Amino acid sequence: MRIRDLGVIDDAVVELAPGFTVVTGETGAGKTMVVTSLGLLLGGRADPGLVRAGATRAVVEGRLNLPAGSPAARRALEAGAELDDGALLISRTVSAEGRSRAHVGGRSVPVGLLTELGEDLIAVHGQTDQQRLLRPSRQRAALDRYAGEAVAEPLARYRTVHRRLREVAGTLEELTTRARERAQEADLLRFGLEEIAAAEPVAGEEIELAAEAERLGHADALSSAAAVAHAALAGDPADPDSVDAGTLLGQARRALEAVRGHDERLAALADRLTEVGYLLADVAGDLALYADDLDADPVRLAAVEERRSVLAQLLRKYGSLEGGSAEVVAWAEASALRLAELDGDDERIDELGEEEAALRVELAKLAGEVSAARHGAAGRFAEAVSAELTELAMPHARVTFELTRLDDPAGLELEGRSVAYGSHGVDEVEVLLAPHPGAAPRPIAKGASGGELSRVMLAVEVVFAGADPVPTYLFDEVDAGVGGKAAVEIGRRLAKLARSAQVVVVTHLPQVAAFADRHLVVEKTNDGTVTRSGVKTLDDEQRVRELSRMLAGLEDSELGRAHAEELLAAARAPREG
Repeated sequence: MRIRDLGVIDDAVVELAPGFTVVTGETGAGKTMVVTSLGLLLGGRADPGLVRAGATRAVVEGRLNLPAGSPAARRALEAGAELDDGALLISRTVSAEGRSRAHVGGRSVPVGLLTELGEDLIAVHGQTDQQRLLRPSRQRAALDRYAGEAVAEPLARYRTVHRRLREVAGTLEELTTRARERAQEADLLRFGLEEIAAAEPVAGEEIELAAEAERLGHADALSSAAAVAHAALAGDPADPDSVDAGTLLGQARRALEAVRGHDERLAALADRLTEVGYLLADVAGDLALYADDLDADPVRLAAVEERRSVLAQLLRKYGSLEGGSAEVVAWAEASALRLAELDGDDERIDELGEEEAALRVELAKLAGEVSAARHGAAGRFAEAVSAELTELAMPHARVTFELTRLDDPAGLELEGRSVAYGSHGVDEVEVLLAPHPGAAPRPIAKGASGGELSRVMLAVEVVFAGADPVPTYLFDEVDAGVGGKAAVEIGRRLAKLARSAQVVVVTHLPQVAAFADRHLVVEKTNDGTVTRSGVKTLDDEQRVRELSRMLAGLEDSELGRAHAEELLAAARAPREG
């Protein structure tokens, strides 16, 4: 991690070991800026007051090695970041005006993405930053992961049933709350279908009726025209002297027939007149039949107009003039299907109600299984944490898990109570601490002092580390308020945690620093800044000098050096746990 223009740090590089890294230095040397830098790198609040005086911006850059397929690696790739041989490059810039920018894997990203990555990458514990395990939801999640498959398996089945129950309940609510609207819709559809069924419209019927109405409405004129035309073609029986088209045509044909043998063209014309004569006779016959069939029937005309009126009303309600009766018929077919669906809702409501009741019974059963597994794990977890606290100068402290259920009239029926439930089950989980005999157990956020809270958190993390640890733990003066043997045990416990995760500790206690795999010291120059060379990785001899300074305030005190060497030897000695 490279830090530039942050607080008292001008330009410094911090190299953290895979195991246990400790950071020490004189008060005010800038140790806290190391913690602050990690916080910024992983989504912490950007405070422009952190920018070094005279600088325009502060920059923190980090290189994180991520296991392939880890949640953080997947999330970074989803955001478009690129990994460099499994390493993710992150940078955070804070301007003196308060603007903040973030880059992940070479791509500009919202600062919120750093926060998401931080959730999976690091757990921060400090005197004023002990929030991760203080929230009951986090404590429940920690207990569930510690319990392993004993909780995970029934909880997975519980969540499957819970999702289905929510779907069923949502559908039921929609159906029941919209019951009036659905009933009104069904009534309208039913009325329309009955009206159409009574009329029995036929596709295209309105076209035929319009033609018939036109004909009946002009029957007299049509009959007269047909009679005049027939008389012109076939003659008027009442007037023997009248000349008709048939007679004239016959005369023309006979004239040509008389000479057809002298000219083929004239013969062809005679043949055509013969054909015309046949057609004329047919037309005359059809006119006679038309005149005989045509009858001015006012009753039929009234019936046709009434039928057209009925169809017009149907078209206005259920179709259009352009679509005609065919559109009304199509509306009736679609509405019949919709009405069947609406009429089936009552049956569906009954079916969903039965399914909901069955799901609630099954969910309550699974919730009981999850609770039982949690209670079993809670006892083991609490005992292990209490044992750790004994070694951390809190021999009389006892940690317990309180699993409670909230009453809810609309909840699950479980063990004679109606209790609230959610995707996590029915349990509200909280860690309680009794710091000494006779003290009533209280939530750890209220029952522990700052130093005690840090040790409780350390004990929890040590116990929990084997279950599902984050890759990195950062402890900022977790040893505040303790010393002597307790400080040695804190160092021992941090070293134990570092076997399964990366641990970074800012401390002022030599007993803790002696257990580190890598020892960094922050030193200010004479002008009060920390330069690149101001964060040093100490070798064995330098570690003795630094521990001596921390013990006696004197780097070259013989007694201090002897004590420092003794601490280092004790920390490196083989130990159990």
